[in-house]
Amino acid sequence: MECAFRSRRAPRVFLRAGAGRRRNGRGGASVNLSAEYQAVGHLSQDSLVRRYSSLVRRVAYHLAGRLPDSVDVDDLIQAGMLGLIEAAGKYRGEQGASFETYASIRMRGAMLDELRRTDWVPRSVHRSVREMVEAVQRAETRLGRHATDTEIAAELGVSLERYHEIAREAVSCRMFSTEELAPSPDSGLLSSSQAGPEEGLAQRKTQDALAGAITQLPEREALVMSLYYSDELNMREIGEVLGVSESRVCQLHGQALARLRARLVEWRQ
Repeated sequence: MECAFRSRRAPRVFLRAGAGRRRNGRGGASVNLSAEYQAVGHLSQDSLVRRYSSLVRRVAYHLAGRLPDSVDVDDLIQAGMLGLIEAAGKYRGEQGASFETYASIRMRGAMLDELRRTDWVPRSVHRSVREMVEAVQRAETRLGRHATDTEIAAELGVSLERYHEIAREAVSCRMFSTEELAPSPDSGLLSSSQAGPEEGLAQRKTQDALAGAITQLPEREALVMSLYYSDELNMREIGEVLGVSESRVCQLHGQALARLRARLVEWRQ
């Protein structure tokens, strides 16, 4: 089973709070954002979709580039359009983010909700990956160190070949494992203005725990995570950097996700 993720690079979308001219040193940020809020609020639904449809497509293709080919990008775009309309109704300039930044968060959230609703990953895969995470946790607790591929396979009671297949499958399950444990930087921007003090503190603790867990990964797995999530290289490009096959990168990625999941579960207990 080869890695199911696309090798092509998805269009990059760099969206951040304060993009463009937002400050004039004399409180101009709130004035500009307020004006943007007024402008967005006066757009009809049709005008809104026409003006920001390219943003919806960029966010959709950026997300689709990190998902299996079985995911229909048109479904993501449709969900993103609904997220755009919702964003227009809820946007307030005083939240401290440009409308594009705010809308992109809403769009991405709507797309992830659609993925979870349709759940394109078979239950058998979810079960196998969950068992893999539990095996990693047991093996590393017993050994007191990073467990090797062979040791985790033995703990699972499967062949090394089958273990590697499960590790590749773990990558397709990442939307339903690490996302809810550690919200993305984009989602952190949204929650900072909406979540209460307790929710914000819990989120920061989880993010700190995840950051600490990543630094404790085996060197090659940590590098894969950095190249994939920070540098946004795809599996083929990471393989070229490491001098290994795309399939091996998928295995390392999935194994890293399983270790992270196991350690964050321990942290939460």
